[in-house]
Amino acid sequence: MSVITSSSFAKLLWPGLNSVYGKEYADYPVEWEQLFEKNTSDKAYEEDLGLSSFGLAVIKPEGSPISYDTERQGFTSRYNHVVYALGFIITRETVEDDQYDVVGKMKAQSLAFSMRQTKEIIAANVYNRAFNSSYVGGDSATLVASAGGGGSSTAPNVSGGTYTNGVATASDLSEAALEQACIDIASFTNDRGLKIAVRPRRLVIPKELMFEATRILKTEGQVYSADNTLNAIKTMGMIPEVVVNHYLTDTDAWFILTDVKNGLKYFERRGDEFGMDEDFDTENAKYKASARYSFGWTDRRAIYGSPGA
Repeated sequence: MSVITSSSFAKLLWPGLNSVYGKEYADYPVEWEQLFEKNTSDKAYEEDLGLSSFGLAVIKPEGSPISYDTERQGFTSRYNHVVYALGFIITRETVEDDQYDVVGKMKAQSLAFSMRQTKEIIAANVYNRAFNSSYVGGDSATLVASAGGGGSSTAPNVSGGTYTNGVATASDLSEAALEQACIDIASFTNDRGLKIAVRPRRLVIPKELMFEATRILKTEGQVYSADNTLNAIKTMGMIPEVVVNHYLTDTDAWFILTDVKNGLKYFERRGDEFGMDEDFDTENAKYKASARYSFGWTDRRAIYGSPGA
């Protein structure tokens, strides 16, 4: 157990200090909320259950009975809520002798900063592991299942057969890759192979791709072309929004979030809570923070991705 003593902040015990730095860095706005649907929970875990769909209607010959289809129970996605916590201890003497009244205050701010950063990293890891076969969903497939992904090449349908939600060949972010992604998304089908209306909603990229994404999506003409050709993606409004996430670790991976519901989810079992107490024997002040939540996904048709070439 590490305790903050007077020797840890000796300079703060003497008058005349001009400034204290190192704890006033700006933080990015909350970013995980743009990557997940937010939900609350009052249980130890949450489960989403998939169902198969009905197939196409069939010809009914005159005088023959109607053919009846059925639905079946699908794969289960479980969200196990995990507690994340951190704290610090300060001796009474440090608090008493602190000439600037900053040790406790700044450490509390630092604790809140740590809790915030932890949540951002846990959320982004769902994307960072999208092509990692060690991290799979309830159907034993990776978040992005595609031949060009490096994880699961396909994901199983409940009713049989498979589907994909990523590039056929690993591709860097480009105008051509995004056009193909929009075509692939428009080709999504449900569990029984019936076409569903799915549209791109948001491009999610690491900071390394923010300039390239701007060139691709904001220019009026076709990118890197001397021809007087329209930028079809921009003209058609195919990808309305771009989100830069600073916690994505793969510098050339990119994702498109679609308008499919029950996709990537966040469940908050307990929000951030901060507490303080004093140890009777040592008179040390103890500060703590904790939260309980989970991140995951249910329907991967809510996302399309590429790990980059």
